[in-house]
Amino acid sequence: MKHVRMIAAAAVSVALALGAVAWIGADLLRDKTSSSVFDIGGPFVLASARGGTVDSKTLAGQSYAVFFGFTHCPEVCPTTLYEMSNNLVSLGDAAEDFRVFFITVDPARDTLAVMKDYVSNFDPRIEALVPTDDQLKQLASEFRVYYARVPTSDGGYTMDHTATTFLFDRNGSFTGTLSYDEAAETKQAKLRKLLGR
Repeated sequence: MKHVRMIAAAAVSVALALGAVAWIGADLLRDKTSSSVFDIGGPFVLASARGGTVDSKTLAGQSYAVFFGFTHCPEVCPTTLYEMSNNLVSLGDAAEDFRVFFITVDPARDTLAVMKDYVSNFDPRIEALVPTDDQLKQLASEFRVYYARVPTSDGGYTMDHTATTFLFDRNGSFTGTLSYDEAAETKQAKLRKLLGR
């Protein structure tokens, strides 16, 4: 079991490295000050672990964040969601209507029931969404995220994925990112700026 955990941790490290490569130009995007800024994200209608679906068109007037991960993730995903939970509490009333969407990159294992149970460990403003395989491919293209299944020695698998949280303003426009390795103070400042506080 320890060996499997080491393999999974190594896989996540690879994912972080690949994510860093994929996001080598991310600093140009964060404040939208560059003329070379390109769009991140796109419209989506995804099944929610709370029941029903979430349609991005209904989010007008609300700021929100999107993070891609999976429930078997050993470190990056639970850490990211835990830190986001803490930030939401720290932001107080400013984040009352802020939405956070955790989209699985492992829909084969992460059913709605599994996702519902998983996010129950974090702030209730974090909502789990489950795409179909085709929806996930489309989302990966629109959000420019990387994900891949990696076999493990026990016959199972883990997932490599981009460890980035994407931020969107009340108009649904991409405004920047939170990187996994950023200081907590930096993440908090970005969220306050997004929420206008």
